[in-house]
Amino acid sequence: MDLSLARERGLGRLVARHSLGWLVAANVVGLWLAALLVWPDLAAGVAPLTYGRWIPLHLDWMLYGWCALPVVGVLLAWSLDNGHPLALGHARMALGLWSLALALGGVAWLGGVTSGKLFLEWHGWARPLLPVAMLALWTVLGAHAWWRWPHLNVGERSLRGVLLGALLPVPPLLYWASGRAVYPAVNPDSGGATGAALLGSTLGIVTIFGLLPLLLGLKPRRRSRWFWPLLAVSWLAYGLTSHAATSHHDAGQIAGLALLILWIPGLIVYWQCQEWPEPTRSWLTAAQVWWALLVLSGWVMFLPGVSERMKFTNGLVAHSHLAMAGLMTSVGGLMLAQLTGHGIKRRWFLAWQLGCGLQIAALTLLGWNEGLDPAASYRGDAWPVLLLEVRLGAGALMTLASINWLVVFCRP
Repeated sequence: MDLSLARERGLGRLVARHSLGWLVAANVVGLWLAALLVWPDLAAGVAPLTYGRWIPLHLDWMLYGWCALPVVGVLLAWSLDNGHPLALGHARMALGLWSLALALGGVAWLGGVTSGKLFLEWHGWARPLLPVAMLALWTVLGAHAWWRWPHLNVGERSLRGVLLGALLPVPPLLYWASGRAVYPAVNPDSGGATGAALLGSTLGIVTIFGLLPLLLGLKPRRRSRWFWPLLAVSWLAYGLTSHAATSHHDAGQIAGLALLILWIPGLIVYWQCQEWPEPTRSWLTAAQVWWALLVLSGWVMFLPGVSERMKFTNGLVAHSHLAMAGLMTSVGGLMLAQLTGHGIKRRWFLAWQLGCGLQIAALTLLGWNEGLDPAASYRGDAWPVLLLEVRLGAGALMTLASINWLVVFCRP
């Protein structure tokens, strides 16, 4: 479906409604969790819905809701057959099933039905919910690719075939990985992610970001033929890196992960080679800044000495906020701006970025000091409480910004 048709027929608004609806919901839960850390006695009023029962809603609604659904919307806009009378209805069904899975998942997690594994909490009766929604989406994408097939050139057929082939194993893999028997929620034999694992996951993100201009239908401003060969070489380097349970003291792991530093300018230059429309440019600038901070800080946190001090502290929470609330939110806003054609008021854009930066700074400082004095938060010392209060205020600012975005992006 052409992007102008996606806007005209309301697909962009539909995607924004689902995506930002889950962002607001995840933020509200996150605000409640931040308040519980400042005032723990609040939990008594909602027992037995403890902090541990609320946390999967915040994490999974953010990942599978806000971070995932703009990508789903781009795939739908790129794939749907312009001439099919039920194209928008098919998109509405796919998005509706996805949101239903997230809502029912929230019911399960609040009820204590969870695998206990971070971001893989799907368990019991809720375990097949998201995989089924993913299969429904794949069916819609595949059916529209079939209907459009005679009208596509060789390159378009190849790209669609590769994407559909890559997406098909995801639902069964998610179902499999959620099982408690696959690997323990807390592995006593693991010291954390290896450099190779972090390199592979980040190169996967680079690959998705490389495809994004193609899926959004952007026109190149200048040639960027170097991008895909360089990415292929990077994947080759990943394949040659040791994938054993290697310590972060290993020079090969440190050097392999350092390869990502080359992708700070690499991805930014590639993005700058594209012709981005005006509503997306603020989001693009923010995404580039967060990308640079994410990669550089991730490598520094892997280094010996730093890793031991930040591991199992709020420093890792700060890093996850940098990835999801910083980078992925900016990329998500970029996609919605392209799908809807809407920009947002600068003050609410800056409100989110400021709130996000304050959260990351407070959590990083909290984590760094926790490495020296882990018991400070439990004793109720003044400085951890102050940092948690800063985090709460920043979260409130971000929640208000997300509510504004929901209103703006969903308007006709």
